[in-house]
Amino acid sequence: MKIQMTVRLSAMMFLEYFIWGAWYVTLGTWLTNSLHLSDQQIGWAAGTTAVGAILAPFFIGLIADQYFAAQRLLAALHFAGAVLLFLAARQVAFAPLYGLLLVYCLCFMPTLALTNSLAFRQMRQPENEFGNIRVLGTIGWIVAGLLVGGLRLESTAIPMQIAAAGSLGMALYCLTLPDTPPLAISQKVSLRSVVPIEAVKLLAQRSMAVFAIASLLICIPLQFYYAFTNLFLNQEQVRNAAGKMSGGQMSELFFMLLIPRFFRRLGVKYMLATAMLAWVVRYVFFAFGGSEHLMWMLWGGILLHGVCYDFFFVTGQIYIDSKAPANLRAAAQGLITLITYGLGMLVGSWLSGAAVDHYAHPVVSGVVEHNWHAIWLFSAICSGAVLVFFLLFFRETNSAAPSRVESREIPVLETPLA
Repeated sequence: MKIQMTVRLSAMMFLEYFIWGAWYVTLGTWLTNSLHLSDQQIGWAAGTTAVGAILAPFFIGLIADQYFAAQRLLAALHFAGAVLLFLAARQVAFAPLYGLLLVYCLCFMPTLALTNSLAFRQMRQPENEFGNIRVLGTIGWIVAGLLVGGLRLESTAIPMQIAAAGSLGMALYCLTLPDTPPLAISQKVSLRSVVPIEAVKLLAQRSMAVFAIASLLICIPLQFYYAFTNLFLNQEQVRNAAGKMSGGQMSELFFMLLIPRFFRRLGVKYMLATAMLAWVVRYVFFAFGGSEHLMWMLWGGILLHGVCYDFFFVTGQIYIDSKAPANLRAAAQGLITLITYGLGMLVGSWLSGAAVDHYAHPVVSGVVEHNWHAIWLFSAICSGAVLVFFLLFFRETNSAAPSRVESREIPVLETPLA
């Protein structure tokens, strides 16, 4: 692939994840400090991405793959997204805000797969070329966090307005991307073409079933991190919290490089278990850490995000890739994505909101404080229970697809929270 095309696709990935990182990380802080919404409402608002993740595969399979050129559909969805984000930033009540965010996520979540699909279509060797392009998405998320945190905008609606401006810019930029017409125009449209029953039948295998259940369950406490960490850090008086949280994405880049070495040493079971253990340790660090002498624990919890994400989700993709037949690998990956970032995060959005609300108590002038020690210990216990379940029932200990790991041909999740 030519350098010019690499730059164009990298810019696309940068903008795609800059938009998401600009508004999502600080959503809970804005809704609490400025709109004074309840923690349960914040959980539901954060969970709009999960609803989008559930419906995105059906949108891509039944509509995008059949009728529209990818670059034009991306432009339309991001233009609609810009309008929806701008309107959402002006809301002061939960109901209209939630409605706008829900419609926005129904527009945005399919663009994650669409940008991947457009990029793959321009490549001769996707397994060697895609990683270098996709990494710009993570950098876009990092830049968004540094910008919002550095300007101290976390308690305002401005991050959502920045995301709206980025979405408008992305819409215009997509019109300059290479023409990428649909490939499946002659195929019959059906739900079966989106999630083939053969992919679902893979869950009849014990190891795959345990992996799927553990993946669903571990994404429930994961939503505590995504929805409430920024609010927690701000209430702990941590300066530039959004900027510091971008350290989690920086650690993703580092630990991604370590996956091949650890995979060969630990195998799939203990790679996944290490990630779940990191989940537990992260929440324990948050429970006992503080912004003064124990700031190192808060930093540790943030930087463990790389282990949590890479060692679980990327390793899980490698495992699925090794277990599924070649003609079902994409469908199997989509099914697990639906289970994790869809169902798991949706349940997590409800539970996290309910738990944080349970440990909240109002103080002077209507300000709400939280017992973060209890909240994070609850998250740690939930994560630990999933770890115990996985260690007891997952039997497959051999490394999966060693040739792929050694050559670093690592699949990339279609809908990651980068």
